[in-house]
Amino acid sequence: MRRVSAPSDRIVIVGAGASTLISTLVADGFTGLIAVDISPGALLQLRKQVGERADRINMVEADVREFTVDAPVDLWHDRATFHFLTDEPDQLRYVERAAAAVRPGGSLILATFAPDGPEQCSNLPVSRWSPAGLAARFAPWFTLDEQLARLHTTPWGAPQSFTHVMMTRSARRLDG
Repeated sequence: MRRVSAPSDRIVIVGAGASTLISTLVADGFTGLIAVDISPGALLQLRKQVGERADRINMVEADVREFTVDAPVDLWHDRATFHFLTDEPDQLRYVERAAAAVRPGGSLILATFAPDGPEQCSNLPVSRWSPAGLAARFAPWFTLDEQLARLHTTPWGAPQSFTHVMMTRSARRLDG
């Protein structure tokens, strides 16, 4: 998958938690980072993880289905939140929020459980997706550019199949 073009890009990281992605982006000089998580504890853990550099990150405690941005972003990154949305209305609301946030020509990177992935995660039901299924769900506001199937090994040694996609935001307006 291609890299975001410049360290000044505005990036939304959904389900930011205590992932090392944000620490890496901050260390690489990225600014305009917006970390979104529904859990205040996860954001506190992220704040501790990045230490004195936490002031470089806009940390937002929010349900992603209700999240909005004040200006368009270049990239929306979700490494494992979308698959927790198992109801179609919730999925469509998520797609709407992403489409409203990402500028035309911007990118969406999404990782979900693959069709042969687990049916639950953290004792919660999940939805499982193929690249074609994700492309259909995010159409017409996003078009599929790249896809990757990946077998992830959990910390306790269990393999989990993931689908990764990169999509581009079309110029189509949400109201038309």
